[in-house]
Amino acid sequence: MIEGVVYLGSPVSVRHAKPDGIIQVWLGTYASRQPDTEALPNATVILDAENTVQPDALLRRLPEHGGLTRVNEAGYLAGPPELIVEVAASSASIDLRDKRRACCRNGVREYLVWLVAEARLEWFCLEEDDYCHQSPDAQGVLHSRVFPGLQLPVAPLLAGDTAKVLATLTGPEPLNTKPPETSVKSEDTCS
Repeated sequence: MIEGVVYLGSPVSVRHAKPDGIIQVWLGTYASRQPDTEALPNATVILDAENTVQPDALLRRLPEHGGLTRVNEAGYLAGPPELIVEVAASSASIDLRDKRRACCRNGVREYLVWLVAEARLEWFCLEEDDYCHQSPDAQGVLHSRVFPGLQLPVAPLLAGDTAKVLATLTGPEPLNTKPPETSVKSEDTCS
């Protein structure tokens, strides 16, 4: 349910499943090295009374480490996870409009949409009350502002090269739990 409207999921094609699998491995690998985080595929998240979403993937900081989500009595997540990822093979208009607005309003700090048909990524970071669009660095890599060491090389991801995507997580710099600075870079734009 997004903005009070119930959407039914369509059958999942290989065009969606393959990118989704890469995202799951990327986040799962990161979370396996960061004990204060948890990666969840397709988990139901209750953001507010009008918005219960089921993102393709999410990464959350565990509540005992300052995370904002909790598991409610029914076993669903309640509250905003720090990162939501959507693979938009057929749902781009929903993911980039209503769902994005609901996530922004409810404090999801980072929102990533992989637009499969357009071979492009949109990574948004919450700055005050609005999302700013994040651009890749000079090497073509996107960096999380919430999760230190969580990096996403755009070209290898779009090419389906899982090994190169994971290599950014296993590079020479060890992962740590020190929060990154959250200032907006000059190439980033608010939307």
